[in-house]
Amino acid sequence: MQSIPFLENYHPKWRPWNPVTGCTRISEGCQHCYAEKFAQRLCLMGQKKYRNGFQVTLHEDCLHEPLQWKKSKIVFTCSMSDLFHPEVPDDFLIRVFQVMNQAPQHIFQVITKRAERLASIAHKLVWGPHIWMGVTVESESQQQRIPYLVSTPAALKWLCIEPMLTPLPSLPLKGIHWVILGGESGPEARPIQERWVLEVRDQCIRAHVPFYFKQWGGWNKKATGCQLQGREWKQFPPFPLF
Repeated sequence: MQSIPFLENYHPKWRPWNPVTGCTRISEGCQHCYAEKFAQRLCLMGQKKYRNGFQVTLHEDCLHEPLQWKKSKIVFTCSMSDLFHPEVPDDFLIRVFQVMNQAPQHIFQVITKRAERLASIAHKLVWGPHIWMGVTVESESQQQRIPYLVSTPAALKWLCIEPMLTPLPSLPLKGIHWVILGGESGPEARPIQERWVLEVRDQCIRAHVPFYFKQWGGWNKKATGCQLQGREWKQFPPFPLF
């Protein structure tokens, strides 16, 4: 099977940036939220940033952090929250985008489950080509988020199929530029099946969309690894390498 002519076997190091922390559960993918458990642990440890546990909290003091980073980064924006959560005011969300647009040396990866709000506010945001916007599609029932994403002016649109909870035999990939897929990890991880993963990979190949298989997951994700039929699938959209 031929591979897609994009960046192959690229292993980036993501850097988190959390001007917002905290969230609330919205769909089945949130059942075993890693961020919620991590935030609660940090709260018990006395971390000032997580004094509110997993309640939605804005952090003015770290809003401009990316402007201080000298080396280019791939930035996971709001890894401990959802930037488009309804408790994040429009003006603060707009300011987060303003900071991202002031730092074109970085790539900002943003992801949300609140696709309707994303679509409703997208016209108020400036979409530099280095801002990659994605939605989570953990199950077939959540494919309804994809049209909201596609309707935005984001230069690069991507899907996060993690944790993958059901097969996705008919993904609408028109207007999508990248797909990341992974199984759930942790002691209560819900199972993923190889045929589900292969089905999505094959759809990506047919649509010429780069496919990144992150992990099988399970109780010990390091032990299960990330090989799919004897090889790794770590494809990225083309972008300037740092």
